[in-house]
Amino acid sequence: MISTPKQVKPTGLQSFKADEVILFPGEPSSLYRLKNGLIRIHTVDDDGNGLTLRYVKPGGFFGEEALLKHQRKYFAEAITFCEVEILSPMKLSSSESQQVLEHLAAAVEGLYLALHRLSGKRLKSRIAAELLELQDSALANLSKEGKPVVRMTHDALAAAVGSVRETVTKVVGELAKEGAISAGYGKISLLNLELLRKIADE
Repeated sequence: MISTPKQVKPTGLQSFKADEVILFPGEPSSLYRLKNGLIRIHTVDDDGNGLTLRYVKPGGFFGEEALLKHQRKYFAEAITFCEVEILSPMKLSSSESQQVLEHLAAAVEGLYLALHRLSGKRLKSRIAAELLELQDSALANLSKEGKPVVRMTHDALAAAVGSVRETVTKVVGELAKEGAISAGYGKISLLNLELLRKIADE
């Protein structure tokens, strides 16, 4: 469910709770840099289905359309508690401008990969790739055995890969049987990263 927008400061540091929507589609004003937490950039189609475009991790930027004053066409949602630095596009230092350019190049490459997975990859491959993407995010920690554990429900995973919970639950079960992961309530342990990478590339 999309929440009511929170009043965002023009500049400075601002915190957001998990599940809080930071940006809605509309006119851009500022550029944003994530200090800590995890943010999901996503869109919603005409049928109300959500689709994750990319994640923003600490140090990453979002709201780049403000640089060209283009209309924003996506939502930015805090997945965990987040602290966000709000920047004026007109007051970026030369080093910050360089960081934004490097971020944009990486973000475009990530979007190409995401679109390729969505259009040409089976659901199992997309789920494997999604879990690998999140293994070093604020949603993850390490188990006692040193394995990455992603704290994510099947509903959230389905929204991220453009599917529905029932289908995702079935595929998660298949991945567990193959020994790639183990699934518990609200969490997925990544047991075999090499196997997950192989599945993601299929």
